[in-house]
Amino acid sequence: MPSKPKISLRGLRTFSIAARYLSFRAAGEELFITASAVSHQIKSLEDELGKLLFDRNSRELSLTETGRSLYEEVSPLI
Repeated sequence: MPSKPKISLRGLRTFSIAARYLSFRAAGEELFITASAVSHQIKSLEDELGKLLFDRNSRELSLTETGRSLYEEVSPLI
């Protein structure tokens, strides 16, 4: 039986908040961490999943299709 990948609960919580605001800065303020720490946690989660969750532009942050699906699944739980 293949093992399921372990996914960080902290990463999912950070992702959920960042997705709600579409802002690493706002998520950091809610979580009492820096925007850079939010970005690192999101990057780690993306690495764990092997998929990008956000499209990052210089002035704008948006969810990818995978990110939208994940947010719809986890937001009611977190």
